[in-house]
Amino acid sequence: MEHLNVVISGFDPYEGIENNPSHVVPHALAEEGLGATSALESDDLLRDVDISINAVDLPVNVEQCWPQLKETLEAMHPDIVIATGLKAAARGILLERCANNIIDTSRTTISGEQTGLPVEAPEASRKPIDSNGPAAFWTRLPLRSILDDFAREEIPSALSSDAGTFVCNSLFYNLMKWAASQQKVLSGFVSLPIINEEPHPQHGLTRAQQVEACRVVVRQTARYFLEPTSSGILIA
Repeated sequence: MEHLNVVISGFDPYEGIENNPSHVVPHALAEEGLGATSALESDDLLRDVDISINAVDLPVNVEQCWPQLKETLEAMHPDIVIATGLKAAARGILLERCANNIIDTSRTTISGEQTGLPVEAPEASRKPIDSNGPAAFWTRLPLRSILDDFAREEIPSALSSDAGTFVCNSLFYNLMKWAASQQKVLSGFVSLPIINEEPHPQHGLTRAQQVEACRVVVRQTARYFLEPTSSGILIA
């Protein structure tokens, strides 16, 4: 039986957010797994694959979060890494397309990706994360396949080209740079909305919907890891 090792990261609780989905959802997924056994058995590609999911909490600190995640990755040698963060203004799940080589050094506390609000910063405070690195890294998640499953499951979602300019984007960029140096690791970043157990057209999704969404991300990425196909990829 083939084994795939998955790491899904989230952040410690945010100040002012009662239930941080990027803390709650990764742990729920690690504890509950990929869902009904019957559903996996009906998938010819994943039927005989053992997928282990490990959750890791990271500090909401731009200088500490990547070193901590890197230490975990080097100890666990994952095949798939999915980083998650909070975009409080988002309606649904946001699949981040690329990590930009930019960080806003004027911001030392709460990050714009948490509030979801635009934050203007002086041009001089915007620096590259890596002065010798590329301008951006594209996600290595099969976005088209994930979005197709989201549509079938009626999970509100969208593509996003901006994971902010602080903690989330910095983590995403460093993760993708690390993954590019590995022989075969698929990785990417998913932004989650607030947890809202009351159906609402604009504000957040239930815990169950968000856990199921991350199950979809893991399943489709595992399928792509085992059987790469251009039909599953979507960048633009």
